[in-house]
Amino acid sequence: VQLQASGGGLVQAGGSLRLSCAASTRTFSTYPMGWFRQAPGKEREFVAAINWIGGATLYADSVKGRFTISRDNARNAVVYLQMNSLKPEDTAVYYCAARRPGYSASYSLADYDYWGQGTLVTVSS
Repeated sequence: VQLQASGGGLVQAGGSLRLSCAASTRTFSTYPMGWFRQAPGKEREFVAAINWIGGATLYADSVKGRFTISRDNARNAVVYLQMNSLKPEDTAVYYCAARRPGYSASYSLADYDYWGQGTLVTVSS
């Protein structure tokens, strides 16, 4: 599975961005998907995840109420991360990831099998 993340950029604090992650598999709907981020000098951390059909979601406490993960299984194999009320501390490279079918969405970086290349989000104060 190949993943292609896009949508990053420079935004002022309080602004919004929507990240997209396109997957190369026809069975996209069976893969739990996640978003992670890595700020300069820090470890990669969990942001949000979504299960396959049914779409149960998980969020890091730091983004709850501000970020929304969703997926389009029907028309395009894409997972989205809508980011609102952005803060300077949200600045990071954002990565999308896929977990093999048969498992649930997870908070753990180690549970994901496929990774995109990352897209940079910079939030200015």
